[in-house]
Amino acid sequence: MMEIRLLTADAMTHALSDLTEVLRDCVEGGASVGFMLPFSQGEALAFWEGVQRAVAAGEVLLLVAEQAGRVVGTVQVGLKLPPNQPHRGEIKKLLVHTRARGQGLARHLMTAAEKAATEAGKQLLVLDTATGEPAEAIYERLGWSKAGVIPNYALFPDGRFCATTIFYKLEPAR
Repeated sequence: MMEIRLLTADAMTHALSDLTEVLRDCVEGGASVGFMLPFSQGEALAFWEGVQRAVAAGEVLLLVAEQAGRVVGTVQVGLKLPPNQPHRGEIKKLLVHTRARGQGLARHLMTAAEKAATEAGKQLLVLDTATGEPAEAIYERLGWSKAGVIPNYALFPDGRFCATTIFYKLEPAR
């Protein structure tokens, strides 16, 4: 059985091992989520500790998908933006462990993230994803609008250039 829940900074302490495993699995699988290979356990843990501080500060919402008591997927909603953008949130790092893919976890995580963002007062959400990767099709199926593509925006973990597609969604799910 799958459960989606919002994690507090305190609850993250108990989930750091699982979160680290999910991130490492995605990066090692080629996901362009900001990291390069080789990618160490320490780098993954440092990333999540930074997210934990942001959650504690109220700057980020962290949602997780759990199966059998283990985190197998996650997504973040960035809330801290410039003063002229209080209505906007940013979806960050939708990650699903390879062993849990194909079960609709990404869709469930995104639906919960949109709802949490709306409850936090966000009327516009934005995100970016690697062009041509499976996540791009997921966002389109979930009703996100494509704003455009930026070539050579980032790198895949193996060093190849990666185009990025920018998406937005007005008045996300309630």
